[in-house]
This record gives sequence, structure tokens and C-alpha cells, in this order.
Amino acid sequence: MWDDVTAVGFGQSGSGDKFAIKHRPDGVIIPGDGFHVAFAAESRAAVDAFYRAAINHGAKDNGGSGLHPEYGDAYYAAFVFDPDGYRIEAVICGAE
Repeated sequence: MWDDVTAVGFGQSGSGDKFAIKHRPDGVIIPGDGFHVAFAAESRAAVDAFYRAAINHGAKDNGGSGLHPEYGDAYYAAFVFDPDGYRIEAVICGAE
């Protein structure tokens, strides 16, 4: 939905941001292994757009964007580490 030098906001068109990430380079404490934030996407195209935006804003790949049959036949998701090291996922399950 928006971005600036230190943050990015995600959401559906016309609804404002529902999830925002702010870069905090100093004093960040990363949760333990296994912690991640996942949010539902409205389409596979939205999952892919999330992945591209995240990578373009300094995220690192953590599994790519696409079908992930290890989680289910129609599990389409993108996995990244944000610039602070948090695991972030966008996902849609089932047929569009």
C-alpha cells in the first residue's frame, strides 16, 4: 500500500494498510527459531507481488514464491526474512 525509507505497509487496494513493517536497525531482539508472521493474500499474484516488494526493500529469500506442496497441494506462498531478520510469509490456500 505504501513505503518509505524505513517502512512498508501491506494491504488490499482501497482498504489501507493492514500490516506494516518498520526497519529498526538498533536494539532489535529477534524471536526464537520457528517464529514467523504469515498473512493471507487475496490471490497468487498478490503473493508474488509481496515477494517482489519485500526483496526490493531489502528482504532476503527464505523459500521463494510459488507452490509449496510440502504444506498442501494448493499451498501458494512466499517466504522472506525482512531486513531485521524476521520470517514473513504471504499465503493463499486453495484454488483462486
